[in-house]
Amino acid sequence: MSQKDLKNYLKNLKKAQLEAQILDLYKRFKDVKAYYDFAFNPKEDKLLAECKFKITKEYFPENGRKPKARRSVAQKYIRKFIQLGVENRIIADIMLYNIEIAQTYSSEKYIKQESFYISMLKSFEEAIIFINDNGLTSELNERTEKIVNFTNSQNWFNKLVFERVSLLKTI
Repeated sequence: MSQKDLKNYLKNLKKAQLEAQILDLYKRFKDVKAYYDFAFNPKEDKLLAECKFKITKEYFPENGRKPKARRSVAQKYIRKFIQLGVENRIIADIMLYNIEIAQTYSSEKYIKQESFYISMLKSFEEAIIFINDNGLTSELNERTEKIVNFTNSQNWFNKLVFERVSLLKTI
């Protein structure tokens, strides 16, 4: 069904029928429920705290478990936040926090897998693009510079690429 067909269908519904359909969608689909719950009660601080906690647990799990260090956990939250329409500053904060916590982890434990460093570079590139696109460069410049400086101080094999990516910033 095209968007035009959907609009025509919705125009022909009575208010009560439309309300019933929206309530049905709300009950059936978790994403619709999450959207409306956020739209009418946007507890961004709570979402941010929950997100940071889960990302931190990926690298520093409780109970002495082995860290999983998966980038995908943060990526899932970032996609969810974008879908919900969370403020861009909060999304950028999560993007940078994910890299910062991974760097803290790498400073405490040597990581042999190149895939970890490549993954962090990809996260950094995405963060720089998002920050530029949303005019947050001047606000977050200090944090992005710290990330680049960390890659140099820890002698990451791709530190020069981090430096080049950081030059993409527009002030």
